[in-house]
Amino acid sequence: MSGRAWGVLFVLCGAIFLEGIDVAMLNVALPSIREDLEMSTGMLQWVMSAYVLGYGGFMLLGGRAADLFGRRQMFVLWLVVFLLFSGLGGFATEGWMLIVARFVTGVAAAFMTPAGLSIITTGFEEGPQRNKALLVYSGTAAGGFSIGLVVGGLLAAVNWRWVFFAPVILTLLILVAALVLIPKSPRPGRAGQSVDLAGALSVTGAILLLVFGVERAAHTSAAWTAGTVGAGLVLFLVFLAIERRSASPLVRLGIFRSGSLVRANLAGMLFAAGFFGFQFIAVLYLQELRGWSTLQTSFALIVIGVDAILSPTLTPRLVARFGNARVIFAGLLLAALSYALFLPVGADWTYLAMFPSLIILGLAFSLAYGPLTIAATDGVAEEEQGVAGGLLYTSFQFGAALGLSFVAAVNIAATDGTSPAALLDGYRAALVVPLAAALVAAVISAFGLRTRTHTGAGVGVGDTAPVPAPTPDTAVPAEAAR
Repeated sequence: MSGRAWGVLFVLCGAIFLEGIDVAMLNVALPSIREDLEMSTGMLQWVMSAYVLGYGGFMLLGGRAADLFGRRQMFVLWLVVFLLFSGLGGFATEGWMLIVARFVTGVAAAFMTPAGLSIITTGFEEGPQRNKALLVYSGTAAGGFSIGLVVGGLLAAVNWRWVFFAPVILTLLILVAALVLIPKSPRPGRAGQSVDLAGALSVTGAILLLVFGVERAAHTSAAWTAGTVGAGLVLFLVFLAIERRSASPLVRLGIFRSGSLVRANLAGMLFAAGFFGFQFIAVLYLQELRGWSTLQTSFALIVIGVDAILSPTLTPRLVARFGNARVIFAGLLLAALSYALFLPVGADWTYLAMFPSLIILGLAFSLAYGPLTIAATDGVAEEEQGVAGGLLYTSFQFGAALGLSFVAAVNIAATDGTSPAALLDGYRAALVVPLAAALVAAVISAFGLRTRTHTGAGVGVGDTAPVPAPTPDTAVPAEAAR
């Protein structure tokens, strides 16, 4: 890759690092925020839920906006919004102010992230070059989350407001670099295309209701949850009906004819569910039962961040040797092994006893996350790369909300009392959820092993079969789009 290409990748990696570190730092600062702003547990939950709702709810619209209005334009614009509202969160004096700031920050990330991903997938030639760029990108995202756990603990020890002010400084640097390094591109031609407003409203409403229903499942009645999820499903059916008739759909339904894309999204959703659900239980175990401090917990979990090193170094070699589909499958099996090893967790486990699960999970993340990104965008036409990225990150966000809610619900139901034995029973029962999610994801990805793979300069890029002549409802391979 040229020096300019590496510069662009550096900027985009900075942005995804920013998104990861922002979420992780807030996680460990929540107790300090609750104490200072005198927030109830229910209101504190909304500090996290508001971001997830904004991020997951607007991701598809963000992906389509990048395709229609320009990837660089959308990336820079929403990076500015991210900067402003992250800073405003640090000035909050009431809980509702912080919640609003987090919601808008999530919306900004929903537009910024697919724009950044599509700059990579359209700027780097499909094959070894793009695969390497995506694996570096995914490793940086993971590194942001891992480093954020420790940095957040340190900043919160000084003052929780620095958890919001620190990203502002980093965002300013990334913004300046983006304006200098990311090349200007002509505004995409939109002749005969229009913004699918009805589709955007219906799918955004559907995702908001689905994520909201899942996120609140452990805190409200089953009837309320069923009603909310049911309303979301109805809106989703309305969205499908609109897209079938729209001349310029938000998401062309023919894109789902790509088996690789569908499997990557389903597996990605389940992988995120298991990954975030496991971390939630691990944190509860270390802090509630073992009495570890926030900083001790952060340092204990940072070993998962080994994927930040392995993703750009080990994973490309494995993809080149064994192909994308096999590497994803291996990563999901390792995730299941990690969760299974943690199932018999005891009240007096040493860190050495926990270490195998944590290090294997880091390896699993490095094998699964980046290759899933490749599989979800491989063979997709250039003008739909933003939508493909939006679909994948929507799957990740919805999976995270799903996993956290199911894990919390099982933990609450299985915990009978406050004794160490009762708490352990709840943790062990909840750990079955990420294990099941990883196993189902592995089964789904296994179908990709049965299809023929092709290699580009020795790099397997997944399960791409011979492509027929394109029609209006058939995904156009990237090679044909160039």
